[in-house]
Amino acid sequence: MDTIFALSSGAPPAGIAVIRITGPDAGGAVQALAGKLPAPRRAMRAWLRDSSGDLLDDGLVLFFPGPASVTGEDLAELHLHGGRAVIAAVEAALSAMPGLRRAEAGEFTRRAFANGRIDLAEAEGLADLLSAETELQRRAAIGNAAGLLSARVEGWRSELLRLSAQVEAVLDFGDEDDVGDGFPPAFAADLQAFRADLEAVLAAPSAEPLREGFRVALAGPPNAGKSTLFNALVESEAAITAPIAGTTRDVLVRPVAIGGVPFSFVDMAGLRDEGSDAIEMIGIERAQAEIARADLVLWLGAEGEGPAGAWEIDARIDEAGHAAKAEALHRVSAVTGDGMADLKRALIEHARAHMPGPGDLVLGRRQRELVVRAAEEVSLAQGQGDPLLLAEHLRRARLAFDALLGRTSTEDVLDALFGRFCIGK
Repeated sequence: MDTIFALSSGAPPAGIAVIRITGPDAGGAVQALAGKLPAPRRAMRAWLRDSSGDLLDDGLVLFFPGPASVTGEDLAELHLHGGRAVIAAVEAALSAMPGLRRAEAGEFTRRAFANGRIDLAEAEGLADLLSAETELQRRAAIGNAAGLLSARVEGWRSELLRLSAQVEAVLDFGDEDDVGDGFPPAFAADLQAFRADLEAVLAAPSAEPLREGFRVALAGPPNAGKSTLFNALVESEAAITAPIAGTTRDVLVRPVAIGGVPFSFVDMAGLRDEGSDAIEMIGIERAQAEIARADLVLWLGAEGEGPAGAWEIDARIDEAGHAAKAEALHRVSAVTGDGMADLKRALIEHARAHMPGPGDLVLGRRQRELVVRAAEEVSLAQGQGDPLLLAEHLRRARLAFDALLGRTSTEDVLDALFGRFCIGK
C-alpha cells in the first residue's frame, strides 16, 4: 500500500501548517526529513532537510505507530511554519521519496474505515461535522461522528441475533409436527417492541432539512412581491426585482442561517395559467416542482389559492391601496421591514420543530432507507408462521444493519461518501 501525505490544516498562509503522512513508510519519511524518529506520541523539535541536505524548516514532528492511530496505520504529523513556500518545499521533498504520493480527497478517513478504526455511520457523521456551518448541524453531526448511531445500530443487531437464536432453537429442537409452537412466551412481544423501536426512530425528523437547510419556497403569481421578500429574508440583493410581470424566470436558491438554523430560500417564476413565452412556461413548471419539494411554502398570491399547508403571507402592506388578506398568518413589508422580525421568528420556530434536536438520533437518506428495509423485514417476520421464513426475514433485517455500518458496502457508496471530504482528511 502507498504511503500518502497531505496538508491537513487550513489554506496558507497561516501561523502553523500541519502535514499528515500515513502508511508503511510514514516513519521512514520522518527519519529522512528530521534525521530520527521521535518517541511515539511525543512532539520533537527538528530541523527538516531534503535529500540534498538543504534546510526546509524548523518545526515539530509527531509519530503515531499503527494500529493505534486514527488511520490504523503508522501516521506522522509535521507542524510547520505556515507560509506557502515552506509547505511547497516540504511537500516537494515528500513527493521525491519512493513510495510516497499525495492523498486523494477523504483518503485518510477511508483508510481509517478500511482498517476498522471507524464504521461507515461514524464516517458519515464526520463528513457532516466537517461541513457543519450552524450549531444545530454541529450538534447532530458530532453525535454520529462519536458513534451515537453506531451504538444504537449495534444494539438493534444484538437484539436481532438474540431473537434469531430463539428461532434457531425452535428449528433445532422442536418436534416436526409442532415446530411453530415452541417459541418462548415473550418472543412475539419482544419482536413487536423491536419493530416499535425502529418505527419510533423513523418517525423522528430526518437529517436532510438539517444538512441541506430547511427549504422555504416563495410562491404566488407574477409581481406579488416574492423576489423583494426573498431578498429581505436572505439579506442580499440576490434576486432581480422590477414592476414588470415575469421578471423571475428561473429558480433561485440561497442558503442562509437565521438564528442558528440553516435555511434554503427559493425564489421562482410567478404562477399563472399562461406564460408570456415558452421560456416563462418552463420557469412556471420548475416553480411547481419546487413547491412540491419545499418543506414550507410562503404563499403571496390570492388568499386560499395556495398549495395545502402553505402559510398565507400578506406582503407589500406598505403600498397605498393594498388589498389586505382577511386571515393572513403574517403581514409584512420587505421594503419598510414591518413584520419581518415576526416572520423570521416564526420560521425559526417552525424549522426547529421539523429538525432533529440535540441528542436525537439523526438518520441521513441512505441510513433511513436501510432502517426502513429492516423494519419491513421485521414486520414480515411478525406475520410469518413458518420458522424457516421467519428466520430468513430476521437475517435480511440484520444485513440491512450491516450495510448501514459499512460491513457490506459497494465501492460506489464508499466513493460517494469519501469524495465529500477535503484533501488531508
